[in-house]
Amino acid sequence: MKPKASRFVPWILAVACACCLALPALVRAETVSTESLVLHIDFNTFVKESFRVSPDGRRAAHLRRTQEGWFLVLDGRSQGPYEAIGPNLTFSPDSRQLACVAQRDGRQFVWVNGRAERGYDGIGESPVFSPDGTRIAYAAEAGGKWFVVVDGKEGKGYDGIGTAPVFSPDGMRLAFAAEADGKWFVVVDGREGKRYEAIGGAPVFSPDGNRLAFLARAGGFWMAVVDGREGSGYEGMTCAPVFSPDSRHVAYGAGRAGRQFVVVDGKEGSPYEGLSPFLLFSPDSQRLAFGARKKGQWVLVVDGAEYGPYDEIDGPPVFSPDSKRVAFRVRSDKNWFVVLDGRKGRGYEAIVTPPVFSPDSRHLAYGVKMGREYWVVLDGREGPHYDDVVSMGGGTIVFDSQDRFHHLALKGDDIYLVDVRFR
Repeated sequence: MKPKASRFVPWILAVACACCLALPALVRAETVSTESLVLHIDFNTFVKESFRVSPDGRRAAHLRRTQEGWFLVLDGRSQGPYEAIGPNLTFSPDSRQLACVAQRDGRQFVWVNGRAERGYDGIGESPVFSPDGTRIAYAAEAGGKWFVVVDGKEGKGYDGIGTAPVFSPDGMRLAFAAEADGKWFVVVDGREGKRYEAIGGAPVFSPDGNRLAFLARAGGFWMAVVDGREGSGYEGMTCAPVFSPDSRHVAYGAGRAGRQFVVVDGKEGSPYEGLSPFLLFSPDSQRLAFGARKKGQWVLVVDGAEYGPYDEIDGPPVFSPDSKRVAFRVRSDKNWFVVLDGRKGRGYEAIVTPPVFSPDSRHLAYGVKMGREYWVVLDGREGPHYDDVVSMGGGTIVFDSQDRFHHLALKGDDIYLVDVRFR
């Protein structure tokens, strides 16, 4: 159910595990939580890797497999059977729609909110919704050719389609990588770009939708192509291009002669032994953070300053909405911690969700694990204990306001929506 894919960019690094924290300048909060049942899980038929939480953190979907076939369970309601389905389920950004790939009578098709689109010989990666949730696109195969289907309309056929197509933030533009005659290129709004030996990953639109960047290989070297202009050639790339929120800056990771560094607006930074596969600009576009390997350990680099060293850094850092604070997850020895503004907090066996700031930047919450119990920590205070604080499938903590957040939690075979109010 996958299309012919472009070559992977070399040197992609991964860092693993979870996190925790102390809150030196955050306001401690008293909390009150309420629970409501979302769904019951039959673990005898549950397909764990299919579990998906909606972006708003209030809905859940998963697959079941029985002797009758495959079933899709959405908000506790089962639909099917199908010959095959998923396993990737995709919610729209507004959480109102769900899409997946299913199969009947030997034909694959995209299923959207109970509606089946046209069947094909094959469907590529999971369907992609536009940011406003009104449009959908995916790669499909028929007669030996791959093409992109947008809102039910088929595009030009190619020998292969790379990763899933990408919508611009306003949903009006579309880009994807394609292959023809052994060469790869990026197609933007139906226009084919320059041919390359390979395209690395998916193209990236700037937040304002006016700029585009992607990784490409030519003459055995990798480069970033930004707004059609090719950057310097490198032996490998460690991170795809990332635009700042104001769309004015672009950064990516690259490597040469055994050293790796971040390139910002074409300027190379300090070299390191390795880079983590993430780069993050602050909401005000003035700060940049990334993980780097130095003398066999990891440091987090924020505005050129190094925090650490640590045995591991897990996932990207998190900036507060006002851009003044930064939190990230690290491991030292056997324990995991959250580091807030350079200060390492209490250690846990695992941090199961990333730290999340409240909209006013005054509070910080994250999920933790000790032994067989899980709970949410808000400003250093522990919440109710559960069999799990749901983090798989996109599950996380979502702030609804300055004094309220919610998350999903498991008790026995039931998943609950936990609403937390605090003051």
